[in-house]
Amino acid sequence: MSDIKDILKESGFRFNKQFGQNFITDVNLLGAMVSDAGITGEDTVIEIGPGAGTLTRSIANVAKKVISFEIDRNLEPILKRTLSDHGNAEVIFKDFQKVSDAELRSILDGGEYKVVANLPYYITTPLVMRFLESEYKPSSVTVMVQKEVAERFIATEKSDNYGVISLAIALEGDAKLTRIVSRNLFYPVPNVDSAIVNIEIRDKGIEDKEDIKKLVKAAFSMRRKTLVNNLTHTLGLTREDVESALLAIGKDVRERGETLSLYEYVALKDALSSKICRNK
Repeated sequence: MSDIKDILKESGFRFNKQFGQNFITDVNLLGAMVSDAGITGEDTVIEIGPGAGTLTRSIANVAKKVISFEIDRNLEPILKRTLSDHGNAEVIFKDFQKVSDAELRSILDGGEYKVVANLPYYITTPLVMRFLESEYKPSSVTVMVQKEVAERFIATEKSDNYGVISLAIALEGDAKLTRIVSRNLFYPVPNVDSAIVNIEIRDKGIEDKEDIKKLVKAAFSMRRKTLVNNLTHTLGLTREDVESALLAIGKDVRERGETLSLYEYVALKDALSSKICRNK
């Protein structure tokens, strides 16, 4: 297989800034990402944005099947060339954001699947959350994302990067940053470094998730304010309601949103349950 840069030049391909196209060129990194995702010969993998097909090839070398969704039709001749010797790789030219759960289930015959993707930065969070909140969830999601976004994905309480997205992901699974990736391993070279994040999706037995999300969003509505101030201002609760609930779960009334763990938010939701329901 020729160097991917040569293939792109020979094909006269022009990068489309609208799609945030930065292709991985380092062979070792490609293999590492597949390894970090825990892909085996038993797995069916969904890939979003295959680009020139370099990651697709690496996935196909290991997985039972890889189905990639690509929005840019101009990549069709390039993908045909790069994937010509991989019969277990299929490319569907469609914006994945317009693929319903029902359609995805039909494509996969309702089987289990994993997600691996080098995501354009502009769709990173919406796509990750789509998979995590879907009724047809994958068993894991492994994504290459902007380093700063990765740090928010994996953040835990009392850290600067901890916020709504950290808790939304923790609600559905366990996230870990597997490696930092230099911007120089992409073509063209982006302005920032990236990181690989692996999210193992699992049922944590947490109920009333929508109430928890509502509570978390309110807790971080004004980051420098206390939980008491944010929850009274945003949810219409009384100061006495919130202070009593915090004390009931063993927390100080001066706590801020970033100091509570996921399970402390679950406990706070339980302590405030009747009050939240009253203010829906």
